[in-house]
This record gives sequence, C-alpha cells and structure tokens, in this order.
Amino acid sequence: MDVAKRKALIVGGTGLIGNQLLQLLLQSEAYESVIVLIRKPLAINHPKLIQKVVDFDDLDNGEQMFGVDDVFCCLGTTIKKAGSKEAFLKVDFDYPLQVAQLAKENGATQFLIVTAMGADRHSRVFYSRVKGEIEEALKRVKFPSLHIFHPSLLLGKRNEFRFGEKVAEIISPILSPLLRGKLSKYKPIQAKDVAQAMVRIATDNRKGEFVYEWKQMMSDGSVK
Repeated sequence: MDVAKRKALIVGGTGLIGNQLLQLLLQSEAYESVIVLIRKPLAINHPKLIQKVVDFDDLDNGEQMFGVDDVFCCLGTTIKKAGSKEAFLKVDFDYPLQVAQLAKENGATQFLIVTAMGADRHSRVFYSRVKGEIEEALKRVKFPSLHIFHPSLLLGKRNEFRFGEKVAEIISPILSPLLRGKLSKYKPIQAKDVAQAMVRIATDNRKGEFVYEWKQMMSDGSVK
C-alpha cells in the first residue's frame, strides 16, 4: 500500500500522549486523514482532521469512522478519576477492545496501544491486571500488526494535578541516570517521546506482535 495514502484513527486524542500524537499525525506526510473519536469537539482545525463526537457506550459500526489503516489507542484513566473499578474497566478494557474489533471488521491492519509498565493479566494489582488483560484480548483480535507500548512514569503537562507524579517528575533527573541496563525500562519518559515512537513504528508497517519499553521507544523502535 502507498504509505502516502494511509488513514489513521485515534482514541484518547485529548490525553497526555494522545494530544502529542494527534499533532504528529496531522504533520506526517504518511497520512492523508486522521479521524479522532471524542466526547466533545476539539478547538483544532486542520484539512486532514476529521472529528467524530461519539458516545463510547454506543459506538456506530460503520466504515465512516472505522474504515482506516492504523488505529492509535491512548485511552486510559485512574480508578480515582473514573470513580470505581467498573468505570475504570470501561475506559481501559471495554472501549479499546470494542474499537479494535470494529476497526478490524472494517479493514484496519495495524493497532497501536499504550498500556503500562508492569501490565500482567496475572497481577494481584487491579490496574496492572486490567492492562495485561486488554493486551491479551487484543492479541485475540489478530491484527496483522499489534504494537504495545509500556511507558513507566509519563512526563508532560497534564490538565489535572497529580501529586505523586509531580513529585516523581521532580526527582526523576536524579534517578534516571541510575536506571541502566535491565532497569532502563523504569526510566521516566516524556509523552511526546512515546507519541513519536508510535508514529515512527506505525510507518515502519512491521508485521507481528511487539512490546516496546523505554529503550525501544527512545531508539529506532527495534525490539531487542
């Protein structure tokens, strides 16, 4: 396929990574259009941007929204923000899986998702377990290309204040140099670096299932 004719779909385009990703995709010559599923309109105008205001509890199964090549999923919340474990599951499991299934049915060949360091469906930690469960569920959808990103602490300007993350951001310049070798995966990473890695890897059009940690996201995207 001509890489200049690709179509992208973003879910979670207003978040820390999603916002950076949206800007990069709109600037990329590899994409002719970028569809973003949102709850309310964005204050952005661009000839390649197609905004679709949706109810994630009632997604329309139509090629108008899901007839794309590449899906970028940056959906994610916290139990505190969601209000309950059930609400958290909707955002971090139900919605990504439904989007993946609809996109696959309409011809999408590549799915890229941000989960988290420590994602493990066998984890005793609810957050990590859900992240691991969505990864396993997406594998069963069987995209020709599935790319899973495992950032540790995300750095960047958030819309809301998170005390723990703010403290970690302050001390990260001291800790990061100490995290070497196998510990490098725990290094904090800027949201823009994750977004850049997602676009770079998507345009490589590599087939298979891949997981990316700090080292791969900050290098050429190869898995070693």
